[in-house]
Amino acid sequence: MTSAQAIAATGEVARHNRRPHRWLAAAILAAAVAAVASIVFGSRAIELSEVWRAITTGGDDLAAAAVRSRIPRTLLALLVGAALAMSGVMLQGVTRNPLADPFILGINSGAALLVVIGIAFFSIQSMTSYIWFSLTGAGLAATFVYVVGSLGQGGPTPLKLALAGAATTAALGSVTTAILLPRIEVMNVYRFWSIGGVGRAENSDTLMVLPFIAFGIVLCVLAAGTLNVLGLGDEAAAGLGIDVLRTRLIATSAGVILAAAATALAGPIGFIGLVVPHLVRLVVGSDHRWLLPISAFAGAALLTVADVVGRVIARPGEIEVGIITALIGGPVFIWVVLTKTGDQI
Repeated sequence: MTSAQAIAATGEVARHNRRPHRWLAAAILAAAVAAVASIVFGSRAIELSEVWRAITTGGDDLAAAAVRSRIPRTLLALLVGAALAMSGVMLQGVTRNPLADPFILGINSGAALLVVIGIAFFSIQSMTSYIWFSLTGAGLAATFVYVVGSLGQGGPTPLKLALAGAATTAALGSVTTAILLPRIEVMNVYRFWSIGGVGRAENSDTLMVLPFIAFGIVLCVLAAGTLNVLGLGDEAAAGLGIDVLRTRLIATSAGVILAAAATALAGPIGFIGLVVPHLVRLVVGSDHRWLLPISAFAGAALLTVADVVGRVIARPGEIEVGIITALIGGPVFIWVVLTKTGDQI
């Protein structure tokens, strides 16, 4: 059997008549509905007629300005949600670990630490600087977690990677705090970003990071088929002609780049990369060629809805979306742990 035939065969098994095209349509619809809700609802209550007037004819009153400010925020929420969900798909696929996500594996913490170092010691302020420092930190953290998780008997097992990621997240968080505490001016810059939110969305920043996210998506597409075969195990995948090291490198790079880009834009938002791929996998199976696009739209919808909820329940203020996703993701994380056996996590 050739590698192409192996990929097709594993994909056919993964689909198993779950009609993934219908779930993809549902995810796209959910993202569209969430986008509309994000523009219509916010911390300021606005009549539907005023929303429609602001979109179609403009205006210079407060209601029109509020509606227009929601559009870049909505676009950012959709983009960040999709990027984090796809990153989670890649990381769970390459580690064969349902608990893997950029937050739990320490990738977000590594990105955040390097951004803090950049602000504190190099006075970075532009999104260009943020993205490069974020990418460097995410890459270093991912490498460190994998190396530590590979030590000992059995190599990089899912459980060891999860434990290494949790320990790394705690350690990097402590270093970040140590840098921030004596620097009040850096703390003021960092404290809003560190919670994770999309309320300070700027179209210029989004456009600047968009090429990195596009590159990460390309890597996801390249790795999707071979990740299906990798799920059979490294030895079986190698026997079917798959370059295991190359597949792991591409998939991991995709996950790191997407997580770092999302973190640079919106701060370290957790649990989207854990919750969305896991739930989508339950309904469509483990064929990454379907899992990736469905998770992308589902992640976009979930993060956007979470942002809307944070704005509506705290009127006239708002709760940052990173807090809302933590409230959602925490119980799901516990549920995943309780429903998986020791061999699965």
